[in-house]
Amino acid sequence: MTAKSEDTVIVLGVILLVIGLVAGVSILWTIGVILVVIGAVLWIVGALGHGVGGRKHYW
Repeated sequence: MTAKSEDTVIVLGVILLVIGLVAGVSILWTIGVILVVIGAVLWIVGALGHGVGGRKHYW
């Protein structure tokens, strides 16, 4: 089973959010929020069937 790029981005964002929150490093928290938002947008656009980045399919 392969992970989709938006899944990877969301998971990485959540990990950075948690690390930033626990360690008190605001830049990690900010980057985590940005990655979660980007992953959610990619997930929504992909679910609608639109091409992302100029391509319909990636493999």
